[in-house]
Amino acid sequence: MRRDLCDGVGIARLLNATLVMPKFEVAAYWNESSGFADVFDVDYFIQQMTGFVRVAKELPPEFASKEPFSVDCSKRKGQFDYLESVLPFLLKHHYISITPAMSQRRDRYPEYAKAALCQGCYSALRLTKSLEKKASELLLAIPKPFLALHLRFEPDMVAYSQCEYSGLSPSSMEAIEAARGDKKPWTADLAKIWRRRGKCPLTPRETAFILKALRIPTDTHIYLAAGDGVMEIEGLTSVYTNVVTKSVLLSGEDFKSMHGNTKAALDYYVSINSDAYMATYFGNMDKMVAAMRAFNGLYKTLFLSRRAFSELIYKGLRGKRLMRALWEAHRDDFVMGIGSALPDCFCEFKL
Repeated sequence: MRRDLCDGVGIARLLNATLVMPKFEVAAYWNESSGFADVFDVDYFIQQMTGFVRVAKELPPEFASKEPFSVDCSKRKGQFDYLESVLPFLLKHHYISITPAMSQRRDRYPEYAKAALCQGCYSALRLTKSLEKKASELLLAIPKPFLALHLRFEPDMVAYSQCEYSGLSPSSMEAIEAARGDKKPWTADLAKIWRRRGKCPLTPRETAFILKALRIPTDTHIYLAAGDGVMEIEGLTSVYTNVVTKSVLLSGEDFKSMHGNTKAALDYYVSINSDAYMATYFGNMDKMVAAMRAFNGLYKTLFLSRRAFSELIYKGLRGKRLMRALWEAHRDDFVMGIGSALPDCFCEFKL
């Protein structure tokens, strides 16, 4: 949601268009209907975007009953793509909807569009007051100092990766199979190539092994920034015993009734304010957290290398030899505390 909104702000400024408060298609992710106003402070967003992009809460009456003209922006990359291919539709129909591309060339935007994007992404988005209060309570409840760990090993995640795993529990295997659908796992040489490219999510047990290789003490307080569906979590908690989650630290009916989006917002808030942040994957959440932490001057951010882990396993390394090699693979990023996958950003970082 946050990533697409950042892109939407930049594109609206490129096109000199008014941005209507977005409607997010969240059902594909969380199977629920919460939207922008359930997570973000709408009035604050509009106020902060004044002078950058015009923002409207609702459509004008003459457009309220109309469906927008849909424009596919999945292959649009830079300024001229939008001006040459999208602006004509906007001028013709006056009301369009877009799905921003996932890999924008934002660095090629003119300065005025960059300024709007940076303002929208890093300054104008804050949680609703009630959600920020809950997030602050959660942050205060976590023993300090602590490491926020974004661990991705849910059934749908594993199924989407098309990776095959051995040694998982029958219940985990059953959940993965149920989530696979048409995405059958790679086999034989293709499976080896895929895994060696670092395409397979790390299991909790593998994650614990890498953390030990990085000399993270086993009594470290770890906040698990993840949903309730992470499988094989005992592989982590049997080694790192001070692992806490939001469902343990927060109680009450209000938490139980929260949607997936609002629960994810709690993880995001804690992650950008943690003493250190590590992730086993490099998805949208991780990119946004890493960028926001850098923007706020918090550089203890690291992405665990699935590719390095797989390559070293295929070379036959095990035990202490594997641990030493994993330390070497992560050492420079770990010592710098920045992380190898920290995205380049033209927004001004705090020093």
